[in-house]
Amino acid sequence: MKKVLSILGAISLVGISTTSLIACKDNIHKYKTEELVKLKEKNKINTDKQEIKDNLEWIAPQEKSFNQVDNKWYYVVWRGNENNDWKIIKFKNVTFLSDKQTKKIDFKNNYELFLYKAPYFPIDLVIGKTNNIVSIVQWREYLKNKTYFKSVYRWNSDTKEPDLILDKNGNVKVNEK
Repeated sequence: MKKVLSILGAISLVGISTTSLIACKDNIHKYKTEELVKLKEKNKINTDKQEIKDNLEWIAPQEKSFNQVDNKWYYVVWRGNENNDWKIIKFKNVTFLSDKQTKKIDFKNNYELFLYKAPYFPIDLVIGKTNNIVSIVQWREYLKNKTYFKSVYRWNSDTKEPDLILDKNGNVKVNEK
Protein backbone atom coordinates (compact mmCIF):
# COMPACT_ATOMS: atom_id res chain seq x y z
CA MET A 1 0.00 0.00 0.00
CA LYS A 2 2.86 2.41 0.85
CA LYS A 3 4.43 1.74 -2.55
CA VAL A 4 1.15 2.43 -4.35
CA LEU A 5 0.68 5.69 -2.44
CA SER A 6 4.23 6.82 -3.11
CA ILE A 7 3.84 6.03 -6.83
CA LEU A 8 0.55 7.96 -6.97
CA GLY A 9 2.17 10.86 -5.11
CA ALA A 10 5.10 10.93 -7.54
CA ILE A 11 2.75 10.86 -10.54
CA SER A 12 0.64 13.72 -9.16
CA LEU A 13 3.75 15.80 -8.43
CA VAL A 14 5.03 15.29 -11.96
CA GLY A 15 1.60 16.24 -13.33
CA ILE A 16 1.43 19.38 -11.19
CA SER A 17 4.90 20.59 -12.11
CA THR A 18 4.27 19.97 -15.81
CA THR A 19 1.07 22.02 -15.79
CA SER A 20 2.82 24.74 -13.82
CA LEU A 21 5.50 24.96 -16.49
CA ILE A 22 2.88 25.11 -19.22
CA ALA A 23 1.09 27.89 -17.34
CA CYS A 24 4.38 29.84 -17.17
CA LYS A 25 4.73 29.77 -20.96
CA ASP A 26 6.59 32.71 -22.47
CA ASN A 27 3.83 35.01 -23.74
CA ILE A 28 5.88 37.26 -26.00
CA HIS A 29 4.11 37.97 -29.28
CA LYS A 30 6.27 36.63 -32.11
CA TYR A 31 6.35 38.62 -35.33
CA LYS A 32 7.13 36.66 -38.47
CA THR A 33 10.49 37.56 -40.02
CA GLU A 34 8.88 39.60 -42.82
CA GLU A 35 6.67 41.46 -40.32
CA LEU A 36 9.64 42.26 -38.09
CA VAL A 37 11.68 43.62 -41.00
CA LYS A 38 8.75 45.86 -42.06
CA LEU A 39 8.21 47.09 -38.48
CA LYS A 40 11.90 47.92 -38.06
CA GLU A 41 11.82 49.93 -41.29
CA LYS A 42 8.54 51.65 -40.35
CA ASN A 43 9.88 52.62 -36.90
CA LYS A 44 13.19 54.10 -38.10
CA ILE A 45 13.79 57.61 -36.82
CA ASN A 46 13.37 60.22 -39.53
CA THR A 47 16.74 61.97 -39.75
CA ASP A 48 19.27 63.08 -42.37
CA LYS A 49 22.12 61.64 -40.29
CA GLN A 50 23.16 58.38 -41.95
CA GLU A 51 25.02 57.11 -38.85
CA ILE A 52 21.80 57.29 -36.85
CA LYS A 53 19.80 55.61 -39.63
CA ASP A 54 22.36 52.79 -39.74
CA ASN A 55 22.76 52.22 -35.99
CA LEU A 56 19.53 53.13 -34.19
CA GLU A 57 17.27 50.09 -34.28
CA TRP A 58 13.68 49.67 -33.11
CA ILE A 59 13.44 46.41 -31.17
CA ALA A 60 10.57 44.08 -30.36
CA PRO A 61 10.14 42.09 -27.12
CA GLN A 62 10.66 38.80 -28.98
CA GLU A 63 14.32 39.78 -29.51
CA LYS A 64 14.91 39.40 -25.74
CA SER A 65 17.58 42.10 -25.86
CA PHE A 66 18.11 42.36 -22.11
CA ASN A 67 19.00 38.71 -21.48
CA GLN A 68 22.66 39.37 -22.19
CA VAL A 69 24.84 42.22 -21.03
CA ASP A 70 25.71 43.91 -24.33
CA ASN A 71 26.91 47.35 -23.14
CA LYS A 72 24.53 48.99 -25.62
CA TRP A 73 22.44 52.09 -25.06
CA TYR A 74 18.67 51.63 -25.03
CA TYR A 75 15.95 54.26 -25.34
CA VAL A 76 12.52 53.52 -23.87
CA VAL A 77 9.45 55.66 -24.49
CA TRP A 78 7.07 54.96 -21.62
CA ARG A 79 4.53 56.37 -19.17
CA GLY A 80 3.07 55.19 -15.88
CA ASN A 81 -0.56 55.56 -16.86
CA GLU A 82 -2.59 56.82 -19.79
CA ASN A 83 -2.95 60.29 -18.24
CA ASN A 84 0.81 60.89 -18.09
CA ASP A 85 2.82 62.40 -20.93
CA TRP A 86 5.23 60.15 -22.78
CA LYS A 87 8.79 60.16 -21.48
CA ILE A 88 12.01 58.96 -23.08
CA ILE A 89 14.78 57.49 -20.98
CA LYS A 90 18.21 56.28 -22.03
CA PHE A 91 20.11 53.57 -20.16
CA LYS A 92 23.08 51.31 -20.78
CA ASN A 93 22.55 47.55 -20.54
CA VAL A 94 25.50 46.66 -18.29
CA THR A 95 23.94 44.64 -15.45
CA PHE A 96 23.33 40.90 -15.38
CA LEU A 97 20.14 39.95 -13.52
CA SER A 98 19.43 36.57 -12.01
CA ASP A 99 15.97 35.32 -10.99
CA LYS A 100 13.81 37.73 -8.99
CA GLN A 101 16.24 40.63 -9.38
CA THR A 102 15.33 44.13 -10.50
CA LYS A 103 17.22 47.14 -11.81
CA LYS A 104 15.51 50.52 -11.54
CA ILE A 105 15.83 52.54 -14.73
CA ASP A 106 13.51 55.51 -14.28
CA PHE A 107 10.83 57.10 -12.11
CA LYS A 108 7.86 59.34 -12.97
CA ASN A 109 4.73 60.31 -11.00
CA ASN A 110 4.80 57.37 -8.54
CA TYR A 111 5.66 54.87 -11.27
CA GLU A 112 8.95 53.10 -11.84
CA LEU A 113 10.41 51.62 -14.97
CA PHE A 114 12.70 48.73 -14.22
CA LEU A 115 14.24 45.58 -15.64
CA TYR A 116 12.99 42.44 -13.94
CA LYS A 117 14.10 38.82 -14.18
CA ALA A 118 11.37 36.36 -13.23
CA PRO A 119 11.93 32.60 -13.11
CA TYR A 120 11.28 30.90 -16.47
CA PHE A 121 10.97 34.22 -18.34
CA PRO A 122 13.42 36.46 -20.18
CA ILE A 123 14.45 39.72 -18.57
CA ASP A 124 11.72 42.24 -19.25
CA LEU A 125 10.99 45.94 -18.95
CA VAL A 126 8.26 46.43 -16.36
CA ILE A 127 6.31 49.42 -15.08
CA GLY A 128 5.16 49.27 -11.47
CA LYS A 129 4.00 51.49 -8.64
CA THR A 130 6.80 53.01 -6.61
CA ASN A 131 8.05 50.73 -3.82
CA ASN A 132 5.90 47.88 -5.12
CA ILE A 133 7.48 45.20 -7.29
CA VAL A 134 4.05 44.02 -8.46
CA SER A 135 4.01 45.02 -12.09
CA ILE A 136 1.33 46.98 -13.79
CA VAL A 137 2.51 46.17 -17.27
CA GLN A 138 5.29 44.22 -18.93
CA TRP A 139 6.92 45.11 -22.22
CA ARG A 140 6.65 41.51 -23.47
CA GLU A 141 2.89 42.09 -23.59
CA TYR A 142 3.56 45.11 -25.81
CA LEU A 143 0.67 44.54 -28.20
CA LYS A 144 -1.82 44.59 -25.33
CA ASN A 145 -0.14 47.47 -23.52
CA LYS A 146 0.80 50.12 -26.08
CA THR A 147 -0.77 52.55 -23.64
CA TYR A 148 2.32 52.32 -21.43
CA PHE A 149 5.18 51.43 -23.81
CA LYS A 150 5.43 53.30 -27.08
CA SER A 151 8.80 52.10 -28.35
CA VAL A 152 12.21 50.72 -27.48
CA TYR A 153 15.34 51.46 -29.50
CA ARG A 154 18.91 50.16 -29.28
CA TRP A 155 22.03 52.04 -30.36
CA ASN A 156 24.15 49.44 -32.18
CA SER A 157 27.40 51.39 -32.41
CA ASP A 158 30.34 52.10 -30.14
CA THR A 159 30.32 55.75 -31.23
CA LYS A 160 28.62 58.47 -29.18
CA GLU A 161 24.92 57.68 -28.90
CA PRO A 162 22.44 60.24 -30.29
CA ASP A 163 20.46 62.71 -28.24
CA LEU A 164 16.85 61.66 -28.76
CA ILE A 165 13.84 63.68 -27.67
CA LEU A 166 10.06 63.44 -28.01
CA ASP A 167 7.96 65.80 -30.09
CA LYS A 168 4.61 67.10 -28.80
CA ASN A 169 2.90 63.85 -29.95
CA GLY A 170 5.36 61.58 -28.15
CA ASN A 171 7.22 60.57 -31.32
CA VAL A 172 10.97 60.04 -31.13
CA LYS A 173 13.23 62.42 -33.03
CA VAL A 174 16.86 63.48 -33.00
CA ASN A 175 17.64 66.61 -31.00
CA GLU A 176 19.17 68.88 -33.66
CA LYS A 177 20.69 71.34 -31.15
